[in-house]
Amino acid sequence: MQTLPLTWRTALAPLISNSDFSALMRRVEAAYRAGTVCPPRGQLFRALELTPFLEVHAVILGQDPYHTPGTADGLAFSAAPGVGIPPSLRNIFRELSADCGIPAPASGDLSRWAKNGVLLLNTALTVETGRPNSHRDLGWSLLTDAVLDALNARAEPVAFLLWGNSAREKKTRITAPRHLVLEAAHPSPLSASRGFFGCRHFSAAAAFLRRQGVLLDWTPGAP
Repeated sequence: MQTLPLTWRTALAPLISNSDFSALMRRVEAAYRAGTVCPPRGQLFRALELTPFLEVHAVILGQDPYHTPGTADGLAFSAAPGVGIPPSLRNIFRELSADCGIPAPASGDLSRWAKNGVLLLNTALTVETGRPNSHRDLGWSLLTDAVLDALNARAEPVAFLLWGNSAREKKTRITAPRHLVLEAAHPSPLSASRGFFGCRHFSAAAAFLRRQGVLLDWTPGAP
């Protein structure tokens, strides 16, 4: 099983030494051995790999990976190159265009966001193929909470974009007033019209970070 990226190990040191986290990793390993799990094992910690701890400017927090084989790539809401753009991501691009005038790309690959300082994290990092939210109770909150706590303690302000109920439940962990917390419905077709469309999170986060001297480019697509 993969280990946490080096750039996060100091920030997450208490988690790494926690026996409960070791038990979680054993459950994850067993899930991969027992059946089909998304994303591929090699991309399990890709969100943390592409966005080092000290380079996080914004966090988009989702629910869990896409459960269709070949779609999830380890980044929340991102889709692997060469596959169709999932409905939730199409809605994200629709809001991005309405909010910032950025046209929707042909690819669902969001690695450019990740490399520009947007941590694309799900509350659960794995899911069983064909069963959305199936790993909700696997224990991933240990990692998600530790990541949010570490970012909350950082001196540099961070913009947190919490989309959907699973993400919004984490709001209580972001207590430092220097950070920006934005909440909206999940961009899924089932809920996007109930508070995601028109949320204007992209421009709000960019304006907040600009005041901190950080220029965040929301242009999606492969770098």
